[in-house]
Amino acid sequence: MRYPKFLEKNGTIGFVAPSFGCAIEPYKTGFIHAQKRFESMGYGLQLGPNCYAAEGIGISNTPEKCGRELTEYYVSDQNHVLLSCGGGELMCEILDHVDFEAVRKAPPKWYLGYSDNTNITFLLPTLCDTASIYGPCAPSFYTEPWHPSQQDAFGILTGDKVKGGRICVENYDGWEKESLKDAEHPLVPYHITEPFEMKAFVGEHMTDGPLKFEGRFLGGCVDCLVNLLGTSYDKVKEFGERYADDGVIWFLECCDLNVMGIRRAMWQMEHAGWFQRAKGFLIGRPLCYGQEMLGLDTYRAVTGILGKYHVPILMDVDLGHLPPMMPIVTGSYGKVTAAENKLSLEMILK
Repeated sequence: MRYPKFLEKNGTIGFVAPSFGCAIEPYKTGFIHAQKRFESMGYGLQLGPNCYAAEGIGISNTPEKCGRELTEYYVSDQNHVLLSCGGGELMCEILDHVDFEAVRKAPPKWYLGYSDNTNITFLLPTLCDTASIYGPCAPSFYTEPWHPSQQDAFGILTGDKVKGGRICVENYDGWEKESLKDAEHPLVPYHITEPFEMKAFVGEHMTDGPLKFEGRFLGGCVDCLVNLLGTSYDKVKEFGERYADDGVIWFLECCDLNVMGIRRAMWQMEHAGWFQRAKGFLIGRPLCYGQEMLGLDTYRAVTGILGKYHVPILMDVDLGHLPPMMPIVTGSYGKVTAAENKLSLEMILK
Protein backbone atom coordinates (compact mmCIF):
# COMPACT_ATOMS: atom_id res chain seq x y z
CA MET A 1 0.00 0.00 0.00
CA ARG A 2 1.37 3.41 -0.95
CA TYR A 3 0.99 6.20 1.57
CA PRO A 4 1.29 9.83 0.43
CA LYS A 5 3.49 12.48 1.97
CA PHE A 6 1.79 14.66 4.53
CA LEU A 7 0.92 18.30 3.96
CA GLU A 8 3.84 20.38 5.13
CA LYS A 9 3.61 23.83 6.67
CA ASN A 10 3.05 26.42 3.91
CA GLY A 11 2.22 23.63 1.47
CA THR A 12 -0.50 23.95 -1.17
CA ILE A 13 -3.96 22.45 -0.87
CA GLY A 14 -5.60 21.52 -4.16
CA PHE A 15 -9.37 21.53 -4.62
CA VAL A 16 -11.30 19.56 -7.24
CA ALA A 17 -14.97 19.00 -7.98
CA PRO A 18 -15.36 15.54 -9.51
CA SER A 19 -18.88 15.48 -8.06
CA PHE A 20 -20.91 18.62 -7.17
CA GLY A 21 -19.15 21.97 -7.21
CA CYS A 22 -19.72 24.75 -4.69
CA ALA A 23 -22.11 26.71 -6.90
CA ILE A 24 -25.05 27.05 -4.53
CA GLU A 25 -25.64 27.78 -0.87
CA PRO A 26 -24.84 26.76 1.74
CA TYR A 27 -21.84 25.11 0.08
CA LYS A 28 -20.49 28.19 -1.69
CA THR A 29 -20.21 30.31 1.46
CA GLY A 30 -18.88 27.36 3.42
CA PHE A 31 -16.18 26.75 0.81
CA ILE A 32 -15.16 30.42 0.76
CA HIS A 33 -14.83 30.49 4.55
CA ALA A 34 -12.90 27.20 4.53
CA GLN A 35 -10.42 28.72 2.08
CA LYS A 36 -9.97 31.75 4.33
CA ARG A 37 -9.33 29.44 7.26
CA PHE A 38 -6.69 27.47 5.34
CA GLU A 39 -5.01 30.67 4.15
CA SER A 40 -4.91 32.02 7.70
CA MET A 41 -3.06 28.84 8.65
CA GLY A 42 -0.40 29.62 6.06
CA TYR A 43 -1.38 27.22 3.28
CA GLY A 44 -1.48 28.00 -0.40
CA LEU A 45 -4.57 27.14 -2.44
CA GLN A 46 -5.00 25.79 -5.94
CA LEU A 47 -8.58 25.66 -7.22
CA GLY A 48 -9.57 23.43 -10.09
CA PRO A 49 -11.68 24.87 -12.92
CA ASN A 50 -14.84 23.07 -11.74
CA CYS A 51 -14.87 24.16 -8.07
CA TYR A 52 -17.71 26.63 -8.61
CA ALA A 53 -19.18 24.99 -11.71
CA ALA A 54 -22.76 23.79 -12.14
CA GLU A 55 -22.70 22.69 -15.76
CA GLY A 56 -23.11 18.95 -15.37
CA ILE A 57 -25.85 16.48 -14.48
CA GLY A 58 -25.40 15.35 -10.88
CA ILE A 59 -21.78 16.61 -10.98
CA SER A 60 -20.05 19.95 -11.48
CA ASN A 61 -19.36 19.66 -15.20
CA THR A 62 -19.30 17.12 -18.00
CA PRO A 63 -17.81 13.72 -17.12
CA GLU A 64 -14.94 14.44 -19.50
CA LYS A 65 -14.04 17.75 -17.83
CA CYS A 66 -14.42 16.33 -14.33
CA GLY A 67 -12.23 13.34 -15.12
CA ARG A 68 -9.60 15.57 -16.73
CA GLU A 69 -9.55 17.93 -13.75
CA LEU A 70 -9.13 15.10 -11.28
CA THR A 71 -6.33 13.46 -13.25
CA GLU A 72 -4.43 16.69 -13.89
CA TYR A 73 -4.64 17.89 -10.31
CA TYR A 74 -3.70 14.49 -8.89
CA VAL A 75 -0.53 14.18 -10.97
CA SER A 76 0.37 17.88 -10.67
CA ASP A 77 3.33 18.95 -8.54
CA GLN A 78 1.68 22.33 -7.94
CA ASN A 79 -0.43 21.02 -5.04
CA HIS A 80 0.37 18.57 -2.27
CA VAL A 81 -3.02 17.17 -1.18
CA LEU A 82 -6.47 17.15 -2.77
CA LEU A 83 -9.79 18.01 -1.11
CA SER A 84 -13.07 17.36 -2.88
CA CYS A 85 -15.55 20.24 -3.09
CA GLY A 86 -18.48 17.97 -2.29
CA GLY A 87 -20.51 14.87 -2.88
CA GLY A 88 -23.21 14.54 -5.52
CA GLU A 89 -25.01 11.98 -7.60
CA LEU A 90 -23.21 10.78 -10.73
CA MET A 91 -19.50 10.84 -10.07
CA CYS A 92 -19.39 7.27 -11.39
CA GLU A 93 -19.72 8.71 -14.89
CA ILE A 94 -16.34 10.45 -14.70
CA LEU A 95 -14.41 7.21 -14.13
CA ASP A 96 -14.00 6.43 -17.83
CA HIS A 97 -12.25 9.80 -18.13
CA VAL A 98 -9.86 9.43 -15.20
CA ASP A 99 -6.41 8.24 -16.25
CA PHE A 100 -5.88 5.66 -13.52
CA GLU A 101 -2.63 4.54 -15.11
CA ALA A 102 -1.24 8.06 -14.74
CA VAL A 103 -2.53 8.18 -11.17
CA ARG A 104 -0.90 4.83 -10.44
CA LYS A 105 2.46 6.03 -11.77
CA ALA A 106 2.35 9.43 -10.08
CA PRO A 107 3.71 9.99 -6.57
CA PRO A 108 0.87 9.15 -4.17
CA LYS A 109 -1.20 12.10 -2.95
CA TRP A 110 -3.79 12.31 -0.19
CA TYR A 111 -7.36 12.64 -1.47
CA LEU A 112 -10.03 13.60 1.08
CA GLY A 113 -13.79 13.32 0.56
CA TYR A 114 -16.82 11.15 1.23
CA SER A 115 -20.24 10.16 -0.12
CA ASP A 116 -20.06 10.28 -3.95
CA ASN A 117 -16.29 10.56 -3.57
CA THR A 118 -16.35 6.85 -2.73
CA ASN A 119 -15.81 6.49 -6.47
CA ILE A 120 -12.24 7.66 -5.88
CA THR A 121 -11.49 6.95 -2.22
CA PHE A 122 -12.42 3.29 -2.83
CA LEU A 123 -10.71 2.93 -6.19
CA LEU A 124 -7.40 4.49 -5.16
CA PRO A 125 -6.57 1.54 -2.85
CA THR A 126 -8.26 -1.18 -4.91
CA LEU A 127 -6.97 -0.08 -8.34
CA CYS A 128 -3.79 1.82 -7.48
CA ASP A 129 -2.69 0.45 -4.09
CA THR A 130 -2.78 4.03 -2.83
CA ALA A 131 -4.32 5.04 0.50
CA SER A 132 -7.01 7.72 0.64
CA ILE A 133 -9.03 9.42 3.38
CA TYR A 134 -12.78 8.93 3.74
CA GLY A 135 -13.78 12.10 5.54
CA PRO A 136 -15.40 15.54 5.27
CA CYS A 137 -15.32 17.54 2.04
CA ALA A 138 -13.75 20.99 1.73
CA PRO A 139 -16.81 23.17 2.59
CA SER A 140 -17.13 21.38 5.94
CA PHE A 141 -14.03 23.16 7.22
CA TYR A 142 -15.86 26.50 7.51
CA THR A 143 -16.66 26.25 11.22
CA GLU A 144 -14.80 28.24 13.85
CA PRO A 145 -13.54 26.49 15.83
CA TRP A 146 -13.35 23.15 14.07
CA HIS A 147 -15.24 20.21 15.51
CA PRO A 148 -12.87 17.47 16.79
CA SER A 149 -13.80 15.35 13.76
CA GLN A 150 -12.56 18.08 11.42
CA GLN A 151 -9.39 18.44 13.48
CA ASP A 152 -8.87 14.68 13.16
CA ALA A 153 -9.31 14.73 9.37
CA PHE A 154 -6.96 17.66 8.82
CA GLY A 155 -4.53 16.17 11.32
CA ILE A 156 -4.22 13.12 9.08
CA LEU A 157 -3.49 15.34 6.06
CA THR A 158 -0.72 17.16 7.92
CA GLY A 159 0.58 14.12 9.76
CA ASP A 160 -0.14 15.69 13.16
CA LYS A 161 -2.28 12.65 14.03
CA VAL A 162 0.50 10.22 13.14
CA LYS A 163 2.54 8.78 15.98
CA GLY A 164 5.04 6.09 15.13
CA GLY A 165 3.35 5.28 11.83
CA ARG A 166 -0.04 4.95 13.53
CA ILE A 167 -3.16 7.11 13.53
CA CYS A 168 -5.76 6.83 16.27
CA VAL A 169 -9.26 8.27 16.24
CA GLU A 170 -12.13 7.71 18.64
CA ASN A 171 -15.87 8.24 18.54
CA TYR A 172 -17.31 11.63 19.46
CA ASP A 173 -19.72 12.41 22.29
CA GLY A 174 -22.80 13.20 20.20
CA TRP A 175 -24.19 13.56 16.71
CA GLU A 176 -26.45 15.71 14.55
CA LYS A 177 -29.88 14.28 13.74
CA GLU A 178 -31.22 17.44 12.08
CA SER A 179 -28.97 20.11 10.62
CA LEU A 180 -29.74 23.80 11.07
CA LYS A 181 -27.55 24.73 8.12
CA ASP A 182 -29.35 25.94 4.99
CA ALA A 183 -29.02 28.55 2.24
CA GLU A 184 -29.95 31.37 4.63
CA HIS A 185 -27.72 30.07 7.43
CA PRO A 186 -24.66 28.62 5.67
CA LEU A 187 -22.22 28.92 8.57
CA VAL A 188 -24.18 27.21 11.35
CA PRO A 189 -22.00 24.64 13.18
CA TYR A 190 -23.04 21.05 13.80
CA HIS A 191 -26.32 20.82 15.72
CA ILE A 192 -25.31 18.09 18.18
CA THR A 193 -28.39 16.81 20.01
CA GLU A 194 -28.07 13.01 20.14
CA PRO A 195 -25.70 11.02 22.36
CA PHE A 196 -23.37 8.50 20.78
CA GLU A 197 -24.93 5.05 21.23
CA MET A 198 -23.15 2.28 19.38
CA LYS A 199 -24.79 -1.12 18.97
CA ALA A 200 -22.55 -4.17 18.75
CA PHE A 201 -23.43 -7.55 17.24
CA VAL A 202 -21.64 -10.82 16.66
CA GLY A 203 -23.63 -12.62 14.06
CA GLU A 204 -27.24 -11.51 14.54
CA HIS A 205 -26.96 -11.30 18.31
CA MET A 206 -26.32 -8.08 20.18
CA THR A 207 -23.45 -8.15 22.65
CA ASP A 208 -22.20 -5.99 25.51
CA GLY A 209 -18.79 -7.61 25.63
CA PRO A 210 -15.59 -5.92 24.48
CA LEU A 211 -14.67 -6.57 20.85
CA LYS A 212 -11.34 -6.38 19.06
CA PHE A 213 -10.59 -7.14 15.44
CA GLU A 214 -7.98 -6.33 12.81
CA GLY A 215 -7.81 -6.06 9.04
CA ARG A 216 -7.35 -3.65 6.19
CA PHE A 217 -9.90 -0.81 6.04
CA LEU A 218 -12.04 -0.74 2.91
CA GLY A 219 -15.46 0.76 2.21
CA GLY A 220 -17.43 3.97 1.76
CA CYS A 221 -20.95 4.93 0.76
CA VAL A 222 -22.99 1.83 -0.09
CA ASP A 223 -25.08 3.74 -2.64
CA CYS A 224 -21.90 4.20 -4.69
CA LEU A 225 -20.27 0.85 -3.98
CA VAL A 226 -23.11 -1.21 -5.44
CA ASN A 227 -22.82 0.78 -8.67
CA LEU A 228 -19.17 -0.25 -8.98
CA LEU A 229 -19.93 -3.89 -8.24
CA GLY A 230 -19.48 -6.13 -11.28
CA THR A 231 -18.01 -3.37 -13.47
CA SER A 232 -14.49 -3.18 -14.85
CA TYR A 233 -13.67 -1.07 -11.77
CA ASP A 234 -14.55 -3.87 -9.38
CA LYS A 235 -11.19 -5.22 -8.21
CA VAL A 236 -12.25 -6.25 -4.71
CA LYS A 237 -11.32 -9.87 -5.32
CA GLU A 238 -7.83 -8.90 -6.43
CA PHE A 239 -7.45 -6.55 -3.46
CA GLY A 240 -8.46 -9.34 -1.12
CA GLU A 241 -5.93 -11.70 -2.67
CA ARG A 242 -3.11 -9.15 -2.37
CA TYR A 243 -3.88 -8.69 1.31
CA ALA A 244 -5.14 -12.18 2.08
CA ASP A 245 -3.08 -12.39 5.26
CA ASP A 246 -4.69 -9.21 6.59
CA GLY A 247 -8.37 -9.64 5.79
CA VAL A 248 -10.73 -6.69 5.45
CA ILE A 249 -12.55 -4.44 7.89
CA TRP A 250 -15.49 -3.11 5.92
CA PHE A 251 -16.76 0.37 6.80
CA LEU A 252 -20.11 1.11 5.22
CA GLU A 253 -22.67 3.90 5.38
CA CYS A 254 -25.80 4.71 3.39
CA CYS A 255 -27.26 7.90 1.98
CA ASP A 256 -30.46 7.57 -0.06
CA LEU A 257 -31.18 3.89 0.55
CA ASN A 258 -34.16 2.95 2.71
CA VAL A 259 -34.05 -0.15 4.91
CA MET A 260 -35.10 -2.44 2.05
CA GLY A 261 -32.49 -0.87 -0.21
CA ILE A 262 -29.83 -1.42 2.46
CA ARG A 263 -30.79 -5.08 2.77
CA ARG A 264 -30.71 -5.55 -1.01
CA ALA A 265 -27.31 -3.86 -1.23
CA MET A 266 -25.86 -6.10 1.48
CA TRP A 267 -27.23 -9.15 -0.33
CA GLN A 268 -25.74 -7.98 -3.62
CA MET A 269 -22.26 -7.32 -2.19
CA GLU A 270 -22.33 -10.63 -0.35
CA HIS A 271 -23.22 -12.58 -3.49
CA ALA A 272 -20.45 -10.82 -5.39
CA GLY A 273 -18.00 -12.31 -2.89
CA TRP A 274 -16.94 -8.99 -1.41
CA PHE A 275 -17.21 -10.15 2.20
CA GLN A 276 -15.33 -13.44 1.97
CA ARG A 277 -12.32 -12.03 3.82
CA ALA A 278 -14.29 -9.88 6.27
CA LYS A 279 -12.83 -9.58 9.77
CA GLY A 280 -15.51 -7.17 10.96
CA PHE A 281 -17.87 -4.37 9.94
CA LEU A 282 -18.27 -0.71 10.89
CA ILE A 283 -21.72 0.54 9.91
CA GLY A 284 -22.45 4.27 10.03
CA ARG A 285 -25.76 5.89 10.89
CA PRO A 286 -27.84 5.94 7.69
CA LEU A 287 -29.90 8.94 6.63
CA CYS A 288 -32.94 6.73 7.14
CA TYR A 289 -31.93 6.34 10.79
CA GLY A 290 -34.83 4.94 12.86
CA GLN A 291 -36.83 3.79 9.84
CA GLU A 292 -38.90 0.59 9.97
CA MET A 293 -40.60 -0.95 6.95
CA LEU A 294 -42.62 -4.17 6.91
CA GLY A 295 -40.97 -5.31 10.12
CA LEU A 296 -37.45 -4.49 8.96
CA ASP A 297 -35.33 -1.90 10.79
CA THR A 298 -31.86 -0.54 10.03
CA TYR A 299 -30.19 -3.14 12.23
CA ARG A 300 -31.81 -6.27 10.81
CA ALA A 301 -31.31 -4.86 7.32
CA VAL A 302 -27.60 -5.36 7.96
CA THR A 303 -27.30 -8.23 10.44
CA GLY A 304 -29.80 -10.38 8.56
CA ILE A 305 -27.26 -10.63 5.73
CA LEU A 306 -23.89 -10.11 7.42
CA GLY A 307 -24.65 -12.17 10.52
CA LYS A 308 -23.68 -15.39 8.78
CA TYR A 309 -20.00 -14.35 8.83
CA HIS A 310 -19.97 -14.48 12.66
CA VAL A 311 -17.65 -11.48 12.93
CA PRO A 312 -18.21 -8.25 14.89
CA ILE A 313 -20.70 -5.78 13.41
CA LEU A 314 -20.60 -2.33 15.01
CA MET A 315 -23.56 -0.14 14.10
CA ASP A 316 -24.48 3.54 14.50
CA VAL A 317 -20.82 4.48 14.51
CA ASP A 318 -19.60 8.00 13.69
CA LEU A 319 -19.39 7.55 9.94
CA GLY A 320 -21.23 9.07 7.02
CA HIS A 321 -24.04 11.49 6.34
CA LEU A 322 -25.17 12.22 9.90
CA PRO A 323 -22.13 14.05 11.33
CA PRO A 324 -19.69 14.01 12.89
CA MET A 325 -17.67 11.35 11.14
CA MET A 326 -14.40 9.67 12.04
CA PRO A 327 -11.94 9.98 9.15
CA ILE A 328 -10.71 6.60 7.94
CA VAL A 329 -7.53 5.98 5.98
CA THR A 330 -8.86 3.63 3.36
CA GLY A 331 -6.34 0.90 2.55
CA SER A 332 -4.52 1.15 5.88
CA TYR A 333 -4.16 -1.75 8.30
CA GLY A 334 -6.64 -1.27 11.10
CA LYS A 335 -7.18 -2.34 14.67
CA VAL A 336 -10.66 -1.79 16.11
CA THR A 337 -11.48 -1.79 19.80
CA ALA A 338 -15.06 -1.45 21.08
CA ALA A 339 -16.09 -1.56 24.74
CA GLU A 340 -18.57 0.22 26.99
CA ASN A 341 -19.91 2.44 24.17
CA LYS A 342 -16.41 3.57 23.22
CA LEU A 343 -14.96 2.98 19.77
CA SER A 344 -11.29 3.33 18.90
CA LEU A 345 -9.77 2.94 15.44
CA GLU A 346 -6.04 2.51 15.00
CA MET A 347 -4.77 2.90 11.45
CA ILE A 348 -1.29 1.55 10.80
CA LEU A 349 0.48 2.87 7.70
CA LYS A 350 1.97 -0.37 6.49
